Amino acid sequence: MSSPVIDPRPLPGEPVSLDLLNTRWMTGDGPRDLLAEPDGLTVWLEANKLAGHCPQDAGAREALLAAREALAVAVRDPGAPSRQALDGLNAVLAHGRVRRLVGPDGRPAEEVETDLPAWRAPWIAVNDYLELLAADPGRIRACAHDRCVLHFFDTSQNGRRRWCSMAVCGNRAKASRHHARTKEPRPE
Repeated sequence: MSSPVIDPRPLPGEPVSLDLLNTRWMTGDGPRDLLAEPDGLTVWLEANKLAGHCPQDAGAREALLAAREALAVAVRDPGAPSRQALDGLNAVLAHGRVRRLVGPDGRPAEEVETDLPAWRAPWIAVNDYLELLAADPGRIRACAHDRCVLHFFDTSQNGRRRWCSMAVCGNRAKASRHHARTKEPRPE
């Protein structure tokens, strides 16, 4: 039995749509793309509890990349999506639907159905984005650090979170401001 692959991303655990966006991030050496790495698709599917329900092949990876690109365009302005954003999201959503049914316990249940198995994870991610829009599009945020490309859903009580991580990007911004203040010439 092989050991589980470690998720190297700096901000895992966001809602599945934003977690898909966060498969690209910046390192000290430049950009990194989890889905371009050999085990990246497996890592992402496992992180989102989709590994046993979705294929892990080239077709699934390509479909997930299409969904990630559609989401990347859409998050630029969640309150007023562009035609490109709408077309991209709707193209992914066209591959599936939610089927309502009665579960074995007699209670209402839902099941995701897609035309091809490769579109299951992408469809789930884009559907999740719709749920975030319904909850509060203003809380879908890009990190405020100018070199960070990560996104998060602001669940803070006051809705004023600015950083993907206060420990990383927030501290970098504070350090940068402090450095700029200490470099300014002082009046004599």
